[in-house]
Amino acid sequence: MMVWNVCHPVMRSIRKTFITAASAAVVVSTVFHWPLPCLNWHTLCSICKSKVKNCCPTCREELGDIRCLALEKVAESLELPCKYGPLGCLEIFPYYKKVKHEAKCDFRPYNCPYPGSECSAVGDIAFLVDHLIVDHKVDMHNGCSFDHLYVKPTPRETENAAKMLKVFNYYSHYFCLHFEAFQLGIAPVYIAFLRFMGNAVEARTFSYRLEVGAHGRKLIWEGTPRSIRESHQKVRDSHDGLIIQRNMALFFSTGERKELKLRVTGRIWKANSTLNI
Repeated sequence: MMVWNVCHPVMRSIRKTFITAASAAVVVSTVFHWPLPCLNWHTLCSICKSKVKNCCPTCREELGDIRCLALEKVAESLELPCKYGPLGCLEIFPYYKKVKHEAKCDFRPYNCPYPGSECSAVGDIAFLVDHLIVDHKVDMHNGCSFDHLYVKPTPRETENAAKMLKVFNYYSHYFCLHFEAFQLGIAPVYIAFLRFMGNAVEARTFSYRLEVGAHGRKLIWEGTPRSIRESHQKVRDSHDGLIIQRNMALFFSTGERKELKLRVTGRIWKANSTLNI
């Protein structure tokens, strides 16, 4: 049995040819799978084979099912850059680790954080901030403290009640304030929470405080904002925010129980600083 060594001069030559050819070849996918040759020994990966309907894009001969072990050995020695290199990622990986990294790369684009819709917009934070303001009509607020009046004309409905109240600009860091009605078991409740427009590591460097109250009563929540990498549904379902029972919300409301008018106040600060209460 012949054992291929990637350091062998012949293998180095094949590897050089393989890389050169790959840069000029018809590429359907950048993910490497088993290379399969046609009758003229042009190769294509097993995934791309089905996409070109089993026809070699170079000579139009039928692609076979015989694996090319020499090229498999060469492929295992390849190191490829992350596809998010143009966005700032400088990592290089063996091909079999590349896809796993890209699925969690900190430089990958963010999905639109607007709740209650299937918005397909993706991009960096600056793009998404403009997108929320222009396309979703979300208000922008500058500063670390806020005071918002949430109004819901039908307080007894909990379906489709997700809402993004504001986007906050705190020293060029952006946060989304969410308010949502949902069922907690059989009990209708409201939840308010912040999400950070950035990655989870940076999100943990901030803290925030939310308050609702009236008639000498007050509910307070302090926590760490979650990254918009996590959906608002995930944050809601983990109960990571200020939860208000509906009867308590109506007690705090100025709408005389016919509509919900709930004043939500709060503040954002760096986690290593002290909040002045």
